[in-house]
Amino acid sequence: MVHSFSDIRTLFSSFLSENLFYKEPQSLYDPMNYLIGLGGKRARPAMALMAHELFGPLTKDAYRIAMAIEVFHNFTLMHDDIIDEATHRRAQPTVHHKYNTNVAILSGDAMMIESYEWISKISKVDLIPSLYSTFNKHALGVCYGQQMDLEFETRNDVTIEEYIEMIRLKTAVLLGCAMSMGARVGGADKQAQEHLQLFGENIGIAFQLQDDYLDTYGDPETFGKRIGGDIIQNKKTYLYLKALELANEEQRDRLTLLYTDQHQLTDEEKVKEVKDIFNTLVIPEYVLQLMDAYNNLGISHLKALGLEEYKYQALLDLCSYLLQRNS
Repeated sequence: MVHSFSDIRTLFSSFLSENLFYKEPQSLYDPMNYLIGLGGKRARPAMALMAHELFGPLTKDAYRIAMAIEVFHNFTLMHDDIIDEATHRRAQPTVHHKYNTNVAILSGDAMMIESYEWISKISKVDLIPSLYSTFNKHALGVCYGQQMDLEFETRNDVTIEEYIEMIRLKTAVLLGCAMSMGARVGGADKQAQEHLQLFGENIGIAFQLQDDYLDTYGDPETFGKRIGGDIIQNKKTYLYLKALELANEEQRDRLTLLYTDQHQLTDEEKVKEVKDIFNTLVIPEYVLQLMDAYNNLGISHLKALGLEEYKYQALLDLCSYLLQRNS
């Protein structure tokens, strides 16, 4: 039996609810349960389970990998919110606002360790060293991507290639890791693991590009965040970098000025003017075309497995789910 994406998410949610952190001291573990309980797409653990199911029925080891991925992902969110000084996540107070920053740092650290604990529970003990190696490589990549993102804030020479590499590391590699590790415990050979790793990474890049697009062009009723937030925060997203590449001298000078806050505009006026420049340069079309290109590249790696399509239909459904255009 091959489960649908919806069914996979339901199965994982049930497993997750049965394995929350009911430990002492509660002051350390309650913030973990709070953050995980805020929900989310659960795309990463679902991808681990679906990758595993390509090669056989779901096992307890598949759920253990899924938990390791989801717990680590939430650790990164907890610390990212501190770095970004974010007040809300999924319309609820961030951990460091609900509790305090010191608690969030310590709970995040403990979450990272708990993610490794889940890998240590794999029944196929001979796989654990290679799983740790894969996990370490990609977990470190996430940290590197976050560091790149921080450095971009003070750089004026960021290239599109650097930006794509940053989002690959910060966002996409963990999706690829979920696919690779899920397939590994399912019995996939090295070539299949590599194809699934690249599927996850390319879908992850497409997903982040869509998030960039929706931040500026999304429907505020469905996006869940303030529209134009990246512009207000002077984030050098693909939209901004592509605009600089295509702009004439006057447009480039104006964009550069707007992204230094050395102007007298309100946030709303700034967002409108930047969007006007983006629209003149048809930036929305460029970002959607690039998003589709990465999505299609990811799907090509999925098809390269040579499996019957019904076996990976759930992953195609996941692509459609992640890349809905709510604009």
